[in-house]
Amino acid sequence: MDTPDESRPENWHQELADALQELHRATGQVSFRKVSTLIRERENLLSGPSHETVRSAIKGQRIRRWETLHDIVMVLAGLCSPPRDEESEVGRFKLLWRAAREGEKGARKSFQELANSGWGGEDGKWTPEMVMGILVNPFSAIQIAPGLAAPHEPIISEDVWIRAMEKFIEEDGAEHALRVLLHTLKGDYIGATEGTPYGYQNMDREAMDAYAAFQYGCREVRRRLRAEPNLLAESIRAMRADETMDRDDRAEMLENESDLSLMREVMIVTPDTWDDVSEEAHHMVFGYLIKQIGPVGPLSLPDADRFPILWRIPEPSAE
Repeated sequence: MDTPDESRPENWHQELADALQELHRATGQVSFRKVSTLIRERENLLSGPSHETVRSAIKGQRIRRWETLHDIVMVLAGLCSPPRDEESEVGRFKLLWRAAREGEKGARKSFQELANSGWGGEDGKWTPEMVMGILVNPFSAIQIAPGLAAPHEPIISEDVWIRAMEKFIEEDGAEHALRVLLHTLKGDYIGATEGTPYGYQNMDREAMDAYAAFQYGCREVRRRLRAEPNLLAESIRAMRADETMDRDDRAEMLENESDLSLMREVMIVTPDTWDDVSEEAHHMVFGYLIKQIGPVGPLSLPDADRFPILWRIPEPSAE
């Protein structure tokens, strides 16, 4: 004999029906007509179901739309003896209703619902969110490296981290991304030899800022090159004519320009070929287009404000 699949929507449909009937019994089995009338009398409710609609919903004959179920639950909760909290009951039935339509996935709270109302379990019963929370918490599977628990100022926002993980999973697969995450949490992280991530205790902030500024500058270079095809040639002429240029910087420029292989890469650079040329070519193009970037602002600022750019050729007016 087959074992019932508790994740199937029809099984959750029965659970929804059982919960509604229990709620109805707690009211003393008030008449369906009275429930319908009370719903119509309340100004803040979403529907106006007939008593037949109320009956079919409570009997589990049909899964009604959420607006109807919401109003039935609100009224029944207030009629219970003792009265039940209406919002708590609505939240409970919202998950049951979703599960009846979508299966087990629908029974779990969304992230915002989780953030608003917590993991549940106040009644001593395990919720799907509690089970999920234990399974996804790395603490349950490994001993997290102590250095990762050190108090620190985050260098990126939670949203940036989420976007980065999404891209990681998209490009390399979920299994690879999750195994790398656990590997990191176990202690093999960047800066582990210093005892804290990225060497927080002895962080070379200037070097990190310089790297971030270069990455931002390169993105802006590509943006302008795409819009201004002659920009590179004009910037090279402007750089060579710049009498304020530091003597050592000019000597470095001339030395780089003597490397014909490097210059060939530089001269073919476009936004589309950017990833095909060397990092040395990126630095050359960066130096041709950008006279100065900085001083670097606080981490909390948007990149455009954090890394002010002084272009060799001013950007055209938007007008």
